This record gives sequence, structure tokens and C-alpha cells, in this order.
Amino acid sequence: MMQAYNVSINIWAFGVVSALASAPLTSIMSLLAKSYLVILPVLALYLYFKKDKNVYSFIIAGILLYIIADIIKLILQEPRPCAIPGEVTWLNGMVQCESGFALPSAHATVLTGIALFFRGYKYLRVVYVVWLLLILFGRVYLGAHYFTDVVAGSLLSIAIVYVLSRYSDVINRTANGLVERIIPKAAIKQ
Repeated sequence: MMQAYNVSINIWAFGVVSALASAPLTSIMSLLAKSYLVILPVLALYLYFKKDKNVYSFIIAGILLYIIADIIKLILQEPRPCAIPGEVTWLNGMVQCESGFALPSAHATVLTGIALFFRGYKYLRVVYVVWLLLILFGRVYLGAHYFTDVVAGSLLSIAIVYVLSRYSDVINRTANGLVERIIPKAAIKQ
């Protein structure tokens, strides 16, 4: 079995990020890596207050994507590049290696597909995609993932969200009905 670090595209990607490496960039990428903890809830609230019933599919997709990525990681158990001695030398110990496994990138898996929920929001979609690309770059830059981990997570995400989108009306209607029964004032009325 070929190791991820021997794949040409991964070698090339690490060459690119090592050429760009700097302490300020490392700080920015570290902050961006954690920004989803704030951004995703803010986006869910935005959809909710816009009375967009897709907020339910958005939340369910995010949770489902995370679970699927974690299950695959546990099955494949590919080590993170930063856990392999000498693999991410450009960081010079500035960043602590994340625990867990690498393939697929959970950031890529969760964040890529949910971009499809912003189809009707022109400016939000553009800002989201720019933020997403920075996050995905940062996953490789910080040595948390190989480029192929990020691509695999993105493709997996798009495939799963595509399937979910086929059932989004049912998901949204069902979830909104549950919310209406539990907390009637919180249900989205259109």
C-alpha cells in the first residue's frame, strides 16, 4: 500500500506550503482552523432568522458529515502528517500536532458540502467559499492533513450533501414539524 506522503501531489503541496511558511501565517491558519466553531452556528442562526427552512438540512448535514468522517478515520487510521517525524519541517514546532487520524479531513468533509446550502445567497456564498478555501489550505499548511485527505473529504462531502439535497424538503418539513410540536414559537413559518 502506498503511503500518503509518497504521493506526488502531496509532495508538491507540502513544497508549496513550506515555501509560504511564516510565523504570522501559521498564527492565522491556526485561528482559521478553529473558526468553524463560531462560523457554523452563526450561519445556522442566519438561515434561521432568514426563515430559510434549509436550516434544518444544514444542521443535519453538518452532524452527519462529521460522524461519517470520524467513522472513516477510525477505519483507515491514516496518521496525520505532523505525527510523522520530519514530515512538516516548515512549522518548526510552532503548532502542536492534532490528535486523531487524517483521512478524510473532517474540516473538508463537513465544510465543503454545506456550501451548497448558500446557493440563494450570492454574497454569503462567495464569502463562504473564500473562507472554505483558506480553511482547506490551512489544513495542509498546519500539517494536519495531506492534500489528498482534503480532496477526499471534499468529494465525500459533495456526494453526501447531493444525496441529502434530494430529500431536503422531507427533512426540512419533518424537522420543522418536530420543532413546531416541541417549541411552537421557534418553528419557521412562511
